[in-house]
Formats: sequence, structure tokens, C-alpha cells
Amino acid sequence: MSSATSTCKVAVFSAKAYDNASFTQQLSLLGHKIELEFFEPRLTPATVGLAKGFNVVCVFINDTVNEEVLKELDKLGIRQVALRCAGFNNVDLVAAEKWKITVCRVPAYSPYAVAEHAVGLMICLNRNLHRAFSRVRDGNFSINGLLGMDFHGKTFGFIGTGKIGFLTARICSGFGCTILGCDPYKNADFEKLGGKYVEMDELLATSDVISLHCPLTPESHHLINEKTIAKLKPGAVIVNTSRGPLIHSKDIIKGLKSGKVGGLAIDVYEDEADIFFEDLSSEVLQDDTIARLLTFPNVMITAHQAFFTKEALEAIAKVTIGNIASFDGQTSDDSWKQNQVKNQTHRRPSKGAIDPKETHMGHAQPAAK
Repeated sequence: MSSATSTCKVAVFSAKAYDNASFTQQLSLLGHKIELEFFEPRLTPATVGLAKGFNVVCVFINDTVNEEVLKELDKLGIRQVALRCAGFNNVDLVAAEKWKITVCRVPAYSPYAVAEHAVGLMICLNRNLHRAFSRVRDGNFSINGLLGMDFHGKTFGFIGTGKIGFLTARICSGFGCTILGCDPYKNADFEKLGGKYVEMDELLATSDVISLHCPLTPESHHLINEKTIAKLKPGAVIVNTSRGPLIHSKDIIKGLKSGKVGGLAIDVYEDEADIFFEDLSSEVLQDDTIARLLTFPNVMITAHQAFFTKEALEAIAKVTIGNIASFDGQTSDDSWKQNQVKNQTHRRPSKGAIDPKETHMGHAQPAAK
């Protein structure tokens, strides 16, 4: 923490122009004694030295906050890691506790943004809008190969029915489809919508479209794999706006090649850290797996932009700055405590410790204490 009369200096890693704009605007509105410096590189063991002279580091989803980095941050006098996202699987919370570094996150910004993007991916992939757009721009007005299906009367399965899963299901209910859900923590709002909870095997076997909205845990890692793909209804479409490692990429490629998977729309990828948020258009793509995925006509990939709306950026900046100011003692509230991520959240909680409605950016998290 900085002294009561000094300015709290914050090093913002993985910063893009839109981060600079949204944080600068919110800081001017909030008026806290915070100085922001934006660094384009990700936080890694090689770049952690950039945090020298700062009080706080602000990081995003692909920054590395492991024990090595946290140890160096401790040496530099950093006492807070401010996540400008909801997920925290890139943070070693055991090491953070060891080095007495407080970790805070943004538990909610715009679940509507992610839900709307998920449905947008479904529609775009099903009706081949991305391919049609490119064709027409090239003067090709043929519609051969662009055949889709009616969503009306089909079955949509939602793996994870927290806030985002529920909102996605609510939008999809307008298509006039059957809605299935699989989640150990049932959401009453999902059931009021007409959603029916079933076992995973039934959802896989009967759903025409499957949308993933579950947290990344040891149990859900590679949830979509060779075995679960074999249980799919032939030609099922899979949509993932949650976490990349939920899908085993090489297994999904096999499923696409065999036709068992009828289509794939993803906003996340299990090895996205060195790819997403970067302009690699003038370089040779080194990741052979995503390069192969991009060759399929029935695969659509967006680069982790589901959260990317004006409202979400404003909320992220406001809450993150609030977490920093509160922790620094600049405000009378203790909002940073409400948004703090502690080591025990990595242990498997009891069912009662989870708020079934709280799924932000696809991450079901323990309810606030």
C-alpha cells in the first residue's frame, strides 16, 4: 500500500489501446490518487522487472502470475495483484498467500455480452454468414455449400447454467427449441424458462447444439474429448465461450474430420496465450493445431472477444480501479475484500458454498463471503 498522502502507482500489463482509454476515462471520473502506466507485454518471469517502482500490478487472463513471478513481485514491494477479469486460473493462489500478496478480481461485468456473442456464433456458423460475406465481397453470389438448419424445433444443450449459461439459454428459447441443461448446481430460473436438467450422457446424445458455460476445474479439463465426442448426436455443433481447455483440441479435430462433430464455434482456445489479442497477420502461425482448425469450413473462431463491449470495458475499469483504491485506503469501503480471491477457492467447495447464478465470463466461482 502507498501512504495516505502519496499516489498509488499501478503497472498495467497486457495493455491495449482500449484498456488505456477505458481505464483513463474511469480514473478521471472517479478521481482517485492512482497513477496508471500501461505496458503492452504480458506479465511473465521475463517482464516482471517492469513492475519495479510500482505499488500494484494489474493483469489480464493471459498474464503469468505463478510462484516465480509472485516471488519477484514480493521483492519489488508489490502487495496487490488486481485482475481485470473474473477468472483467476492463471494465478498461483498458494504462492500469493505465501508471499502475502492480495489478489482481487472483477466478479461481474457484462454476462449479457458473452451470452449474446455465444448466440451470434451459433447463428453465424449455422447459416455460414462468415463464408457468405467473404463470397459476396469477391463477387461470388452462389449459395452452394451454405445450407444451414432451422433452430426451431431443435434441441440445445447447456453445460453450465449459471448466469451466462442461463442468459444464453433464454435467448435461444426464442428460437422455439427444446432446452436441456447439465449442472450440479441447478438454477431455478433455468427451470422456469422451461429448461430440463439431464445427465451429461443424455445431453450429449440428444442435443443438436451444445454450448459450454462451465468453470475450468480439474474435473472439467478436456470435458470435450474423444470419449465424450463419441457420445454426441451425429453432426452436433459445439460452442465454447467459456474456457479453452474445456475442449481437447486434437480430439475435436478428429471429430470434425469424421463428421461426428458437425461444427465448432469457439471464442477461446486451450493454447491461446501466445496467439489471442495479438496481430500475427504478417507472421507464420506457429501453432499447428489452431492452424488446422482454421482450415475447416465448419469451424468459426473469434479471439476471446465475447466480453468485448463498451459496457463491459467500463465496468471492468470501474471495479478494478475501485479494488485498487479501496485496498490502498483511499475509500471508506472495503470493496477489495468482497472481490478478493483467496487460496481456499481452489479447493473443491461444498455445494452450499456456490451461488448457482454466479457464472461470470463462463467461470462459476465461490459465492462472496
